[in-house]
Order: sequence, then structure tokens, then C-alpha cells
Amino acid sequence: MSPQLRGMGFNGPRQQHGAIGLMAAVTLGMVLLFMLLVVDSGRLYLEQRKLQRVADMAALEVVSRGGNCKLGTAKSYTEESAIRNSFTPIGLQSITPTCGTLTTNEKKIRVFEPSIDKSGDVIQVVAKTTVPTSVAGGLWSALSKGTFEFNTKLQATAVGAKSGSPLAQLTIRSSLLTIDSTQSLILDKLVGGFLGGSITAGAVSWQGLVDTNINLLSYFNQLISLNTKIANYEQLLKTDIEIKQLLDAAITVLRRNGPTADVAANSLAAISAIVDPAKLLKIGDLINIQSGTPNAGLDTNLRIFDLLQGIVQLSGQQSGATVNLQIDPFKIANINVYTKIIQPPQLSAIGNPALINNNPTGPNQISVRTAQVQTRVQIGLSVLDALQPLISLLTDIVSTVTSIVGKLLELNLVGAVKCILSCESVNAITLVNDISIYIEVASANSYVTDYRCTSNTSKSLTAQANTAVAKVSIGASPQTGFFPPIDTQTNSFTITPVKLLNINLKTCAALGLGGCKIGIGDGGSFNLKVQTNIGQTTKSLTYNSPQLQNINQLTYYQTFGSNANVLSIGSPPDSIITTSYTPPAGKSVTNTLLQAVASFITTLNTNIVTALNNVLASLVNPILNTLLKALGVNVAVAEVGANLSCNQGGRAQLVL
Repeated sequence: MSPQLRGMGFNGPRQQHGAIGLMAAVTLGMVLLFMLLVVDSGRLYLEQRKLQRVADMAALEVVSRGGNCKLGTAKSYTEESAIRNSFTPIGLQSITPTCGTLTTNEKKIRVFEPSIDKSGDVIQVVAKTTVPTSVAGGLWSALSKGTFEFNTKLQATAVGAKSGSPLAQLTIRSSLLTIDSTQSLILDKLVGGFLGGSITAGAVSWQGLVDTNINLLSYFNQLISLNTKIANYEQLLKTDIEIKQLLDAAITVLRRNGPTADVAANSLAAISAIVDPAKLLKIGDLINIQSGTPNAGLDTNLRIFDLLQGIVQLSGQQSGATVNLQIDPFKIANINVYTKIIQPPQLSAIGNPALINNNPTGPNQISVRTAQVQTRVQIGLSVLDALQPLISLLTDIVSTVTSIVGKLLELNLVGAVKCILSCESVNAITLVNDISIYIEVASANSYVTDYRCTSNTSKSLTAQANTAVAKVSIGASPQTGFFPPIDTQTNSFTITPVKLLNINLKTCAALGLGGCKIGIGDGGSFNLKVQTNIGQTTKSLTYNSPQLQNINQLTYYQTFGSNANVLSIGSPPDSIITTSYTPPAGKSVTNTLLQAVASFITTLNTNIVTALNNVLASLVNPILNTLLKALGVNVAVAEVGANLSCNQGGRAQLVL
């Protein structure tokens, strides 16, 4: 039996009085302590949250308003926002904006990188303040640092950015804005010839196409709806589609616009009727859309005439067709114009200019170009005979040619029978049967080099633009085909001289009684070859607001270069004029003989060039200027349009 426990203080209930009170006091103390920690720490949490809210609001506002760090507007916008949210940046409180960009680091985490050159794109805001420290914080500082910190520094960071990327659009177009009967005739021949049919649209129909725009987004959507295998816009641009389907989709979109587009729609329908359904084209060869461009960037307008023009030229380039235009705008027969497309145009380009990264001609380039074409104008004898400048030329140069030929014959026949010297003379000078003028026109082009997006109302776009380069040659018609052969080294036509002037001699043969028998003989010919260049003009084009509008608004065009005639024979080094004399059969002319009559030949060259320039100015230039404009090519002139959306449909947002 165990002994009774005594002396343990547990003799009964009376001896346990006060234990609950002690536990209550300890518990209450702990509650008060934790309450103090919660309230004190909560105060710091609320201060931090308030500071973060100030930084967030400031970042959103400065980005929305297009703050610029270089100009100082970012700082002023940030401080205005802070004051509006009861945060005064003076004394122990400060708020600082920093412009930059967003990049991805090695860990695939998006980070902010300062860059003052990117003002307005991405902005980081840092807000700082100082508040009384908490009890826990003070005790921790006392234990860890040996001193009690009475104040705590708080900091909040926010990064704001525009949710929509900037989008730029370049457009290059023909300056053919008003269509008359002569121009409509050329367009009928060109479009019908390249598409393999015949049309008679008329000036009214062509003018309707010039005056009507088509929405690119609606057009692409219609094409996708007709092709179940095409899932998105990028796939659409890379897919071969029937030409007829390209035209029919445009007709459908135009008819949705109501009666205002009926003329254009009916004109396209007539053209679509002659198209070979087997012909396939890629729409991406005409319209360049940068990879990753949002759908909103396609919500832009394009002139339907330019779209048709590009489709027709792309078709002609792929088929290798040469169109023969027997046009008669001046009621003079025997003028044939042959033209072919070497490279189709790039009508429009859309993309994010921020991706250029100092490489405007790199993979993310935003560039446009006109078509590259070859043209030959063949002028027949009846035309040359009917032109007053050349008729006057024959009268003016008879004495010069007589002197040249007579001198050459005299020098060539020294020591011969005297009768030959006195009995041979120039009887007549006639023009050659035909002359051909060749024009090789490279593309005019333009590409985006820089941009500035302070806001959608304060922005600019810079583009480098180059006018088309033309090589013009005058020479003989090719022996076979429409065009002479290509020199593989220069990639240009191999031109042979044309026999411009034929000389007929009056001859007499000595008779036994001292008389002469009169006859007509060959006196040779004067040959001509002209090679001239219309050089490229380069200019940096700057587009500024308010003329520079968003992508889905009016396009702002700039034209530069001189409205010079396509053909004009000048002086070296711009033009190389080569003349030569081919003597009659059985006779020869050495360089020594030619030097003896050099002054006469110089006079002859001057007269011929003057006459030809008058002919070209009055006849060939109007034809070719109209023809090239119909092909979207302006030699020595470029017309480039631009649009820029700084924030395509998006709002400012917090990104970090």
C-alpha cells in the first residue's frame, strides 16, 4: 500500500485558488503583444500598398500621355499623378521615371532595361518614402545592428507599357490620278495583254478604279472564307490563289460598300471574265505583312487601281508575256510599243518599326517598290517622214553631209581617174526604215529607317526613298524577237547602231566622146547609237503629325524628284552618242579619213541630236510617260505614302 502524498500543495481545491487568473494575465499579455505586432506591421503594409498604388497610377498615366524622358515630360507627368494621389514628392518622398525597353534575360524572365532613346515605349516609375519604424523592426535592428532604427525606408516600383505595338505602313503608287481616253486605251491594251484577253473598259471605268479604295482586312477575310485550307493571314500571304479568285474577292468586298463602289466592282467583273482560271499568284508578293503583325494592323485601305495593277503585273512577270501596244494617240500609224515586266511591284508594307533594330533592310524591313520594266518603242518610216523636226533636219544637213561624203570619197580616191572625182556627188539623203528606242527602268523603292512615337498625336516616321533609274538606248530593231539580247556582264540590252541616214550618190561613167552616163549609186550611211541614263535621286522623307495618321486613316503621300521627260539626249557623261559612217560596198574609210572631216561630223551630230530631242519631246515622251504611269512607274519621280499607329488599339498596362 502506497503511503499518502503529503506536502505537495495539493491538499484540496482551496489551495488552487488564483491559477486561472495567472494564465489569463499571461494570455492577455500575449494577445496584446501580437495585436501590437499586427497593428504595427499592418501599418507598414498599408503604407507600402499605398506607395505601390501611387507608383502604379503614375506609370500608367505617364505611358498613356506619352511621357518623354529626354524632353522632361515623363517626370512632370509622374509628379502630377503622384500629387493627384496624395503623394507629394518633396523631402523624404520622391518619385522618379526611367524610360527603357523590355527584354528577356538568360533565365527567360522579362526584365526592364533603361534606354533614354526609347522614350514613351516602356517607363519604370520608382516611388520612395520614409515612415516610423515598427516595434519588430526596431527590435530587430537593435539586436542585429546594435542601434534602434526609428525610421523605415519604403520603395515601390512599377513598369508601364503600351499594350499595342507601334505599326507603320508604307505605300508606293502610280501618280496616274485622272484617266482620259488616251490613257484608258493604253490601260485596256496593257491589262488585257498581260491577262491574256481583250477588254474595253473606257475612261469612266478606269477612273472608278482610281477613285475607289478597298479595306485590306475585309479583303483578306473574304479570301480566307473562300479557301477552307487557309487558317490565318500569314498562311494566306504564302498560298497560291487563282487570279480570278483574287479579283472576285475584291468584287464581293466592293459590293458591300453599296452603290458608291458599283463602277469599280463592275469594271473588275469585266476584267475577271477574261482571266485564265489556271493562273495562280501569291498575294504576299504584292503586299508585305511583317510576321507577327496584329489583325488591327491590316485594317487599312488600299486603292483598288493599285491592287489590280499589281495583280496584272505579277501575272505578266510570271508568264513572261510581252505586250504589243499598237497605239495611235496622235493619229500617226506605225508606232509599236512592246513592254514586259521583269519584277512586279511591292505595293504596300506593314510592320512594327521597333523591330528594325538599326537594320532597315534586314529581315524585319518595311519596304515597298515599283515594278521593273523593259519597253521598246518602234517608230516606222512614215512617222519619221511626217515629223517636221526631221524634215527640217534633212534640209539643214544636206550641205554638211555632202561635204562629209564628198571629202571622204575624194580622200579615198586620190590617184584615181579625174572623171570619177568630178562625176560623183550626193544625190539624196533619206531616213532609215525604222528606229527603236529601248527603256530599261529599275524599281523606285522606299523603306522605313526610323520612327518616333510620343503619342498618337505627336509622332513621326522617316523613310529612305529612291527614284527609279532608267537606261535609255536608241538603236536598230532586233533581228529576231521583240527585244535585243541581254549582255550578261551589264545585265542590259546589247544595242547595235541604227542606219539613220542613207546617202544616194549621183554617178556618171565616162563615155568615149567625153560625155558621162548618169546613174544612181550607194554612198553609204550614217549610223547612230545613243545610250543615256536618268540617274537615281535619293532622299530621306520625314512624315510628321498631324498629316501622319493612324494606319486605318488617310495616307499621307510625299512626292519628290523632277518631273523630267523620260527621254532626253544630253551631253556626256549622262549620254553617250556614237556616230559612224559606213562607206559604199567595195570602199573603205579609215580613222585618218574620219579625222579629216571631224568638224563636219560634229556639226552633223549636233543637228541630229537636236532633231531627235524635238521628236522625243513631241511624240515619244507623252506615250511613255502615260505608259509607265499605267504600270505604276514614275521615272525620276517617286510618290510614297506613310501611316503610323503608335498604339494600335491597345491601352497602357502594367507589365512588371
